[in-house]
Order: sequence, then C-alpha cells, then structure tokens
Amino acid sequence: MEDGFSASKLFNQGYSYTYDDVIFLPHYIDFPTDAVSLSTHLSRNIPLSVPCVASPMDTVSEAHMAAAMAALGGIAIVHSNCTPSQQASIVRSAKSLSLPIAPSVAFSSPNGSLPLASDGKYVFVTESGSLPSKLLGYVSTSDCDNLKGKEVKIFDYMRDCKSVEYVPWNYDLAKIEAILDEKKSDFVVLERDGEVVNVVIKDDLLTLKGYPKLGAGTVGSDGEWMVGAAIGTRESDKERLEHLVKAGANVVVLDSSQGNSIYQIEMIKYVKKTYPQLDVIGGNVVTMSQALNLIQAGVDGLRVGMGSGSICTTQEVCAVGRGQATAVYKVASIAAQHGVPIIADGGISNSGHIVKALVLGASTVMMGSFLAGSTEAPGAYEYKNGVRVKKYRGMGSLEAMTKGSDQRYLGDTAKLKIAQGVVGAVADKGSVLRFIPYTIQAVKQGLQDLGASSLSSAHELLTSGTLGLEVRTGAAQVEGGVHGLVSYEKKSF
Repeated sequence: MEDGFSASKLFNQGYSYTYDDVIFLPHYIDFPTDAVSLSTHLSRNIPLSVPCVASPMDTVSEAHMAAAMAALGGIAIVHSNCTPSQQASIVRSAKSLSLPIAPSVAFSSPNGSLPLASDGKYVFVTESGSLPSKLLGYVSTSDCDNLKGKEVKIFDYMRDCKSVEYVPWNYDLAKIEAILDEKKSDFVVLERDGEVVNVVIKDDLLTLKGYPKLGAGTVGSDGEWMVGAAIGTRESDKERLEHLVKAGANVVVLDSSQGNSIYQIEMIKYVKKTYPQLDVIGGNVVTMSQALNLIQAGVDGLRVGMGSGSICTTQEVCAVGRGQATAVYKVASIAAQHGVPIIADGGISNSGHIVKALVLGASTVMMGSFLAGSTEAPGAYEYKNGVRVKKYRGMGSLEAMTKGSDQRYLGDTAKLKIAQGVVGAVADKGSVLRFIPYTIQAVKQGLQDLGASSLSSAHELLTSGTLGLEVRTGAAQVEGGVHGLVSYEKKSF
C-alpha cells in the first residue's frame, strides 16, 4: 500500500525544497513523549543532550548565550567579529558563568557618565567597563533620581565596594541564595582569579527559579561549560586559534559562507595536525561533493546551509545556494556514510522546522534569529513603535563587515564590498532558559508522532523508506497554519 513518497524519491526530482515545502506523514506510536531522547553529537567527539546550537553571530553568541546554551544541554559558537584576545576573553568568561544568569544591570568604565540608560537597578563600574574585570564600585539607579538630567562623571558618584559580598565563581544557586538571605543583601558578586565574572541580583535569582529545571548541561572534563568558537581561514586565524585553545575552547567552527575552498581544506589540515585533540567543524556546504571534499580533509562535523537565514541575502545576491530541506537531506546522506555529524544552519523559525531538520538527517540545528532578541543575546534593548527589540544583523551585512566579517565571504581583500545580509531587529523573547525547554518538548512530541524515540531511530525510519513525505501546495501551507480568524493570540507555551 503506497502512501506518500520516500525521502530518496522526493529529493531526487530536481526541486530545491525548504522546510515549509515538505511535510511528514504520521507513523505508529508505542511510547510516551518522555521516552523520546534527543541526545546527539555536535561533532565526532562533542556529545550534547539537546540538539541546539547558537550561531556564531555578533548579535547572538557571546558569554551569556554560551553559558545558557551549555546549561540547557546545547552549545554556542562564539563569533569571531572581534580581536583574537577579545574572543578568547569571551570564551573564558562563558566558562566562568557557572550560574548562567544574564544580570539585569548595566556596566560602565570609570570614564562613563550619569545618568546612564539602563532598565536595571544598578550600574557596576569596572576597569574595562564590562566583564570579566576588576570591580571599582557601583551606583544604584535610584541615586540618579536627584540629578535632574544633569550629567556627572560616574567615578565621582559611585559607592565603594566595602559592603559588597564576594563569592567564588562556581557557587551554585542554593549557596548564593543562602548568602543573600543571611547577609540581607540585594546582590552578590562572583569572582574568579581576582576578577568579577558575574553579578547575581536577588530578583534575577527568583526569576531563574521560575524557569524549567535545568539538567546536567554540556560540561567538559574540566567541569566547566563546553564552548565553541568560530575562526576564519586566513593565516592570521592561526594566531586566533592559538588564543582560543589556550582559553579552553572545546571545538572550532571554520566560519565561511562557502566552505568548499582550498583555504578551508588547508586550514582543516592545519588544525588537525597542530591540535589533534580539537574537533573542527567545516562548512558551510549544501551539496554532496562539497561535503565529501571537507570530509576527506578531516572535518569532525559539517555545517549545512547557504542563504537560508532570515537576514541572509546570498541566494538573492549571488544566485547560489539551496533550499534548506534539500541541502540537509543531501549532505546528511553522504556524511552519515563517514560518521560525520551535520549541523542544519539556517531557516529555523519554529519547532516544526527543528523536527524536519533532525529527521532529514541533521544531528543538531544552528539558530540565529530564533535566539536573537533574548535576554542572553548581546546588545541593549530599545523600543521601536512601542515594541521592545534588540538589534539582529547578518554577518554579511555591510555593518558587520566593517568589523571584519567580510573574511567569511572571502571579501576581505576585495576593493568593493558587496553585502550578503541585512541589519534588522527582533522582538524581546525573554530568556532562552525559559523558551528553549518548551521548544524541546514540542520537538519531542513531533518525533513521537513520527514513531521515533531517538534521532537515530528517526534517521533509520527515513532512510529505510518507512516514513512518508509529501510536498505541500501553497494552499496546504496556509491550511497548516492559523487561518480563517478575524483576530487571534498565538501562545506556544
């Protein structure tokens, strides 16, 4: 009895399909949702309990995102749109955030001025104006009420640190809560090697306790969070790599929009020869031949996607790329033969897209816009038309390229810069510690409907032809979403 198409038949008809173009037919359920395991591998030697990866973008992945994603059981790849020493500092900072709280406070250097735009109760003054750094003092935003708009130097107005409670960086939630209660303090400062690595406000602690319970997280053999980092393929990136290895980076991603190049192949061989214990992920690729070249060069993982991100214009500008569903299926089919995990990078807008990416052969999904706008994403919130937003920009945007990301598009030596991305804004999503657990639960329910209790069983059902797929018409896609209502409110959890 034939019903639906097998994946091999569907993806060999000459069409380039996106996630929304295809739909899986339901299969047989003989297990509860809680029995679904999403344990997977980012690369050959990096296991994850959750298949979620934060993209190496400068409006997505820095220290707080890296710590939060690791705490959830996933991982973040720290962007390289900064100096090597700055990137290494971000990696070290992420590993020191044993309590993955992004504090609702502001930080300033001693040269800063008041009043300072801040939604939080405090402004902490550090030597560098950020973390990690030495704490010099702090200002309560209520102290600024009598300034009446007058600008004063923060250093002359701040309180000293005599009453500040310092605790070791690796104190857990219970210990910090006990100290706050005992000392009747509103905050504690977490310190490591003489530098402040985080500040925990009592209000933030209460908020964290209200989030879904965290598991063991993605922890390395040293007991610290696992953190990835992006590098390029230029000669100067060898020095960057050295900084990152010393900082404790657990995996590196060669960050390129088109990874099938002599530059990347040579860098893969250099990394594997110089740091044989370090996993290296190559990409981006969308074809089987691209993937095979990098596999033969020695990659431990592959990043799949070209022009499918919400802020990426590569397909429009350069006329190259591939629909993401087709790309993931094709690359996975060759990578699986060599035991190389693949990361589906781009095009993730909802939990259904994650299900499709994973079942089509990906081991993990890499997310940019899905995580942008969260509490842990870099940048300050602002208001646009009454909506609280954060900036989100493509690494191929001209704005990002001026900071160095043009190397990713092999354009750093070009006389004329051509944008392959845009700058935008996304609405405040709250903390990833809150919304990712609900997303993961939705993914588990999707796999249950397909009769797959694990990613390996999902891949087996697909490759054996047991799972049926179909292409959705435009009308079917409309019917598959909310429709026919004058107004509605959509809440996923």
